[in-house]
Amino acid sequence: MAIGSHNGTANTSYAEFLLLPFPGFHEFRYLLAIPFFSLFIIIVIANSVLIHTVRVEASLHSPMYLLIALLFAVNICGTSTIFPQMLLSFMLQASHISLTGCLVQMFFLYFTTVLDCNILLMMALDRYIAICHPLRYTDIMTTRLLMFLTFASLVRSLSIVGPVVILASRVRFCRSNVIHHFACEHMALMKLSCSDISINKKVGMAMRCIDMIVDLSFLLTSYNKIIHTALKASSSNVRHKAFHTCGTHLIVIFIGYSSRLSSSIVFRVAKSASEDVHNLISAIYLLFPWAANPIIYGVRTKEIRDSLLKLFKRKWSPLAKHL
Repeated sequence: MAIGSHNGTANTSYAEFLLLPFPGFHEFRYLLAIPFFSLFIIIVIANSVLIHTVRVEASLHSPMYLLIALLFAVNICGTSTIFPQMLLSFMLQASHISLTGCLVQMFFLYFTTVLDCNILLMMALDRYIAICHPLRYTDIMTTRLLMFLTFASLVRSLSIVGPVVILASRVRFCRSNVIHHFACEHMALMKLSCSDISINKKVGMAMRCIDMIVDLSFLLTSYNKIIHTALKASSSNVRHKAFHTCGTHLIVIFIGYSSRLSSSIVFRVAKSASEDVHNLISAIYLLFPWAANPIIYGVRTKEIRDSLLKLFKRKWSPLAKHL
């Protein structure tokens, strides 16, 4: 099937699409594969190493570090959702994907993104209990509560993403079968529709707004109380640890939510922007948090950093003796 705009009829709805990322750089697509493949390897290795560190170090088997490891696992899942098809589209003239495959990718793409944010909410709750109610922390943050919160996060992610994908599956696509994007993002696919998608836009915007408003309200309330409690602490060490730990979480929160917000604004406001700009913004909002999270936690969290160094010394010491 040739690449191009295919003019469908009113009775036609394409069941197969071509992913054509960064169309302005199509002639240099092989070169684009190099940095993105490198980023893919970095994301997978960095997140996997830190998950392994949390798993093998008994001192890190507390709710906060388990939640951080869960965040890393979701990062890998999100990466695996888009990178194989993305790299394939760089190596070939274009990457074929069925409508079903496109909707499945869209679902898992947004599901992992929302789940990322839900885990950040769980971390905020964990820090709130640890700092504001330290004497009751072990009684409240039990394994049972952690499992319940994880299940609730999965259900919440499904309830936010599900309606958007279901509505997208009912749209007819006859403008073209070429998606000028590296992934089946909602708005990138909706550009090819030839039916009324006003309800899709409204539901998508409503879900995003409700999600953002509820999340940010909870986060602001939690960290506001955490900061007030930390300021009242008599020990300077307690205050320093509280601010440092919460500062790390707030950096990750800022990166995640600002990235999501910038993507929504660009797609809905900057309609005159080129497809390459849309691709770049999407790449930043999706890939940057997945790459930055393990680096931020690995560098700023002393317990993880020390455990990681201990793990490396344990692995490399026997090799050094034989050299």
